[in-house]
Amino acid sequence: MSSIVITGCSSGFGFLAAQRLAAGGHQVFATMRDAGGKNSGPAEKLGALDNIDVLDLDVTSDASVDAAAAVVLAATAAPDVIINNAGQMYVGFAEAFTADELSRQLDVNVVGIHRVSRAFLPPMRRRAKGLIVNISSIAGRMAAPFFAVYHASKWAVEGYSLALRRELACAGLDVVVVEPGPFTTELFLQSPRPQDKDNRTQSYPEVAHQTFDGMGAAFEGMFSDPEVPTDPAAVVDRLVELIDMAPGTRPFRSVVGVDLGVTERNATDEAHEGPFLQAMGIEEFVRLQTS
Repeated sequence: MSSIVITGCSSGFGFLAAQRLAAGGHQVFATMRDAGGKNSGPAEKLGALDNIDVLDLDVTSDASVDAAAAVVLAATAAPDVIINNAGQMYVGFAEAFTADELSRQLDVNVVGIHRVSRAFLPPMRRRAKGLIVNISSIAGRMAAPFFAVYHASKWAVEGYSLALRRELACAGLDVVVVEPGPFTTELFLQSPRPQDKDNRTQSYPEVAHQTFDGMGAAFEGMFSDPEVPTDPAAVVDRLVELIDMAPGTRPFRSVVGVDLGVTERNATDEAHEGPFLQAMGIEEFVRLQTS
């Protein structure tokens, strides 16, 4: 069985994944912010289960990440799997977000992945095997109005993860992304909106406001439709499948749920990867070393 670190376990994919993987016999380090305060409820529920250690970890804090990593590395030489799941989704008129708000979105969704991965990479590289799963989104492969700040973070996750996959292949480490569509988690319900202290949104045409409201209604309708695949358990199923796959056989991208054409886009992009790598003269370097 594997030792697995999961971030963002207070709700959604992280909470469900921790339960499922622990029930399968894996040693799970379920991490979340404020485990002794705001998130004490889910922390207690997970902590009562076999094979789960709950750790406080804020992906926006170097000190918090390093402290949690020290606990994990004291218990195991190196984790077999890291699931970078923690994230937020900022929604609203792009202009209304301040630079600080945009930075916060990127810090949680992008820099947080870097902090956590960096904390564990040295021992994982020394062992020359392991898997990093970064939870991206179909929002990292397309763009819609009012999600510009969130799109910026998820497109960044995609580029970061693909480059990291190539860098770590020679060390025997695999990096993949999972791209969920809309799912019935708390991500959308807890989406931060811009503070917009100078009321920039008010000067936009009424059609823009109507469209924004209409998109919210569309999400609500999607989540209430039993025919639409929005059960977050599907993402956990895919995580289990990826963990169980043999090294060297895992696809880089896995779309789960409503894909809005992203699967086709991914296939098109993958067709261009070979010529690009050949032109750069690095096609041998990026193949995962499995021995």
